[in-house]
Amino acid sequence: MRRRYQFELIQLIRNFFVEQGFLDILTPPAVENPGMEVHIHPFQLFSVQQNKTKDLYLHTSPEFCLKELLSDPTEKLENIFSLSYCFRDEPDSPVHRSQFLMLEWYRKNERYEKIMTDVEELITHCIQQGVKKGLPLRPEMKNQKMVKLTMQELFQKELGIDILHYLDVTSIKTLLKQYPDVPVPEIELEWDDYFFLLYLNKIEPSLKNIPLLMITEFPAPLSALSTLKKEDPRVCERFEVYVNGVELCNCFNELTDPTEQRKRFADQNILKKKLYRYSLPEPKKFYASMDRGLPKSAGIALGVERLLYSLFDVENPFFY
Repeated sequence: MRRRYQFELIQLIRNFFVEQGFLDILTPPAVENPGMEVHIHPFQLFSVQQNKTKDLYLHTSPEFCLKELLSDPTEKLENIFSLSYCFRDEPDSPVHRSQFLMLEWYRKNERYEKIMTDVEELITHCIQQGVKKGLPLRPEMKNQKMVKLTMQELFQKELGIDILHYLDVTSIKTLLKQYPDVPVPEIELEWDDYFFLLYLNKIEPSLKNIPLLMITEFPAPLSALSTLKKEDPRVCERFEVYVNGVELCNCFNELTDPTEQRKRFADQNILKKKLYRYSLPEPKKFYASMDRGLPKSAGIALGVERLLYSLFDVENPFFY
């Protein structure tokens, strides 16, 4: 029955977005640049016939292609979504496979608060319609409501500290000395590495105690492709949702400044080279779309198998 559950959930998701006026978009899986995140690793294509690697990669997300469409004034696209396979060269786990289903959607001329509403409504829709279709809802998900905490509030709640007082490498390294059970390598790391050592060891294990959790306003060094909050530039306009302790999705109020985008990508590529000894080609098509003018928008990526696993009593949600 596992395959049926997966197909039922996929159809429920497509119906949800189509009924809200979104256009279902197909994006090519083979691209010139698979995504620039430092710690996400792509698969490079190999030509068996020519016995050499090609200048193409399997995408880790359809993000660049979707933004290229949004920035094209001749397409006149507003709200779009993609639900298809993505590929990441990472170890398998109960909630990850190297080939997995990703749902990604964007709202043009909207802020990320609107995506927050989308996520809550999507989860409610999947639960209600999934139960009607016979999908076995996890008992702990009955009558749950979304809890919303900023990252600052979460650290204060779990550790009694204000993480926004530790936004440089020196101070966060000093903070980590208070937690001798957190394994810290002797080599020098970047700020986000120190942050995630603390977060993954001391914060994330407790998140399973909140069945539906939305974490907002990440520290500014974790801004990635998101904007900084005007009222408090120490934080960025980004959120993640956890269901039963499983990270489900990641949303940005999208950065639209092409100069800043190039700078962040260059920094990320340098760091990838330093940490993993490889780099990626420039995303030239994406840069061209940014130069053309990406409109104000908000977007999010959500793991479909993780959604199935977190909401319903399915031991292994992966079809492949």
